[in-house]
Amino acid sequence: MEKRQYTVRKPAPRQSQADMVFGTQSVIETLRSGKEIERLFVQREFGLNEIEKLAKELGVPLQRVPVEKLNRITRKNHQGVIAFVSPIQYMPLHNVLTQVYEDGKTPLFLLLDRVTDVRNFGAIARTAECAGVQAIIVPTKGGAQINADAMKTSSGALNFLPICREPNLYETLQYLRNSGLQIIACTEKTEKSLYEIDFSIPTVIIMGSEEDGISKEFIQLADSGAKIPLTGQVESLNVSVASSIILYEAVRQRIPNGK
Repeated sequence: MEKRQYTVRKPAPRQSQADMVFGTQSVIETLRSGKEIERLFVQREFGLNEIEKLAKELGVPLQRVPVEKLNRITRKNHQGVIAFVSPIQYMPLHNVLTQVYEDGKTPLFLLLDRVTDVRNFGAIARTAECAGVQAIIVPTKGGAQINADAMKTSSGALNFLPICREPNLYETLQYLRNSGLQIIACTEKTEKSLYEIDFSIPTVIIMGSEEDGISKEFIQLADSGAKIPLTGQVESLNVSVASSIILYEAVRQRIPNGK
């Protein structure tokens, strides 16, 4: 395989001022500019019709939030709306998959189901890029925000690794299966070890959330589960560590003689 060039209030995610745009006109112009918007927060009580219409047309994830959340993000006059500009350009999954096949390569994709921790996401991206993964697939809503922390933790990998943002992961998995990829769910809810899986064929690996793993419907859709053997007292691994283990089993199988 070739190397590729109880009620506890959570604090608002840290962002640099360069990432953040606020105020109705500024957000409208940013949406119209074609820049990738990572998150768009609109005050719950407001009906910002033009912003909501633009967000829907562009597929930008919009979240209605109480004014208190907006005030925690910035004390400036946000006018009920705050947008975060993504530091990366998302790639269409179809284009990435087509290019992989045209290049004569065997697809190896990673799909993250509700992985929300920014540093976990950055660490996963770093390993995925080193392992030759051709794309990471994330949900439009419910995934980690790609911000300065994610970029830093990835050690620059996010500048090279295509990230595909999809509104419906179930439909995405069905599309990938119809495109010739096997679906492997990395989960302890199976008897099959990851060492029993053939990763040399076109594959998409699902990694689940830090809280409750992979969604039940994705496990049912998968062609196989893959369990990482654990022999200690702790019953689970951090998702970024688990991703590293399963990806490098795929690397071991795909690189002849480990070279």
